Amino acid sequence: MLLGIAGCLFNISEVLKQVLLVISYFLLLYKTGIKAINLLVKNKTIDENVLIIISCLGAYLLGQNLEGIMVITLYIIGKILEEKAINNTRNSINELLILKPDFANKKEKGKIVKIAVEDIKKNDILVIRKGEKVPVDGIVVKGSTLLDASMLTGEQEYVLIKENDNVLSGEINVENLIEVKVVNEFKESTISRILSFVEDATDKKLHVETLVTKISKIYTPTVLFLAVLIMLLLPNLLSISFTQSFYRGLTFLVISCPCAIAISVPLSYFTGIGVSSKNGILIKGSNYLDNLAHMNKLIFDKTGTLTTGTFEVSNIKIFDSKYSKEKIIEMLIKGETNSSHPIANSILKLSDEKIDNSNIKNFKEINGKGISYELGNDIVKIGNSKMCECKNETTLHLNVNGIHVASIDINDGIKSDAFDSIEKLNDYNINIYMFTGDKKNIALEIGRKVGISNINYEMLPTDKYYEYEKIKKKDDIVGFVGDGINDAPVLKRADIGIAMGGLGSAIAIESSDIVLMSDEIRKIPLAIKISKYTNLIIKQNLFFAISIKLFILILSTFGLATMWFAVFADTGVTLITILNTLRIFNKFNCKKK
Repeated sequence: MLLGIAGCLFNISEVLKQVLLVISYFLLLYKTGIKAINLLVKNKTIDENVLIIISCLGAYLLGQNLEGIMVITLYIIGKILEEKAINNTRNSINELLILKPDFANKKEKGKIVKIAVEDIKKNDILVIRKGEKVPVDGIVVKGSTLLDASMLTGEQEYVLIKENDNVLSGEINVENLIEVKVVNEFKESTISRILSFVEDATDKKLHVETLVTKISKIYTPTVLFLAVLIMLLLPNLLSISFTQSFYRGLTFLVISCPCAIAISVPLSYFTGIGVSSKNGILIKGSNYLDNLAHMNKLIFDKTGTLTTGTFEVSNIKIFDSKYSKEKIIEMLIKGETNSSHPIANSILKLSDEKIDNSNIKNFKEINGKGISYELGNDIVKIGNSKMCECKNETTLHLNVNGIHVASIDINDGIKSDAFDSIEKLNDYNINIYMFTGDKKNIALEIGRKVGISNINYEMLPTDKYYEYEKIKKKDDIVGFVGDGINDAPVLKRADIGIAMGGLGSAIAIESSDIVLMSDEIRKIPLAIKISKYTNLIIKQNLFFAISIKLFILILSTFGLATMWFAVFADTGVTLITILNTLRIFNKFNCKKK
């Protein structure tokens, strides 16, 4: 740019002036030219890049070099602003890779041999000790234990497995040694498929065009067509020479170059993304901001998004009047203090006082059912309906000496902003879905409470991925909200992937397009509101800029507008559109919504 300005303003020889101008134009235009050629070759279409190049070359041929340099400089500044907010594709899947065990314990001729997971063969017998990950999918042939499947399902509750039950790679053995017969080798296992889903999802992800891209595909060829008409028809219509009509045609192209659009539209996106960030919403690209306004389907993962992911006691129902609520809480805490089950933590939160459990005897934890212990002369059982011999389907029960004393309702804590957020999303006419690895009854109950009727439950990451493909139709823009490793494939695949930034896993944040820094889903309606307002400002800028352009173009066609008049008008329009764009900042900057 400085070389070009020097060539225009300094008193130097004509040869040196032209050398400086050519070098300046080349340095400023070569990236734009490459983009234009690539688009023409790949998609057989032209956009504003072609118009920029032709306008600059036209300005050079007309001797209006300062105008040509200003056009491309403004365009580049606008693109720099936009590129600051564009998501650079990242392929990091480090957190997924930690799911892959480095080795497996193979049972061979009565001995246990350590082998690489890639060397595991179908029908091998593997020994999985406490604390080890299940390396590949298989069937339990000996033993029983509790498995932590949270990395696959997102749910914190342990799963009881016994002989002839299926186990999946990525699950963690939290209790007893088991032996597993291999069903799938590693390349066909659940974890391997998650890895490949995340890697392949980018290729399937629909690139949704922004509003300005759609308009430029119409605007650019129309302007070129009109410029050619001016060159060919004016000699006959106005009795001027072909040289004069050619000059006016080039002038038409230079004036039509959308300088105001080139800087105000990227600035609008940049401002929209900036105010989103100040409100705790990190948006990784202008196309994601633009298309939030057009999103018509949104899928929520349950745990960690709609819910806190931690168990909470919501209600205690007492069936025996001999026991007070305080006594029941004391008995619950005495037992659960010794339990390793995730639900135990929710029981311990019921009291801040330190409760002495030294007087309990014969404590037993029964896999998949609950716990039992002796307290004085009483036999106490805390567990599910089978353990406590009652028909109530509540999560947890208290049984003393064979009598059903109390039922405890436990849920994983619906977020306080879930209800209002879902209601606002419904106001935007967005179809809401919920995906979860949780059990049917819990999923349906939480869906009912927050107002979601489209619910899929007991899902693995692969199930979520395939179900997304069923929901996604040709013209849909579908968002997905998640926080865990198990959500990564769908976050990467979705048109708009939204991750929880506070407690979300690194791979979920990496795979997403938008990150909610405070984990508040109320930020999603706010992001949509910012997107819609940004789109409104862009439309206003486009309408104003194009209207003024058309007026000046008509004048220039008949020789009534000089080149510098056009430059002045274009610069003025640019300043006005920039001021209009700042309304986004004023409306949303740092305000709590």
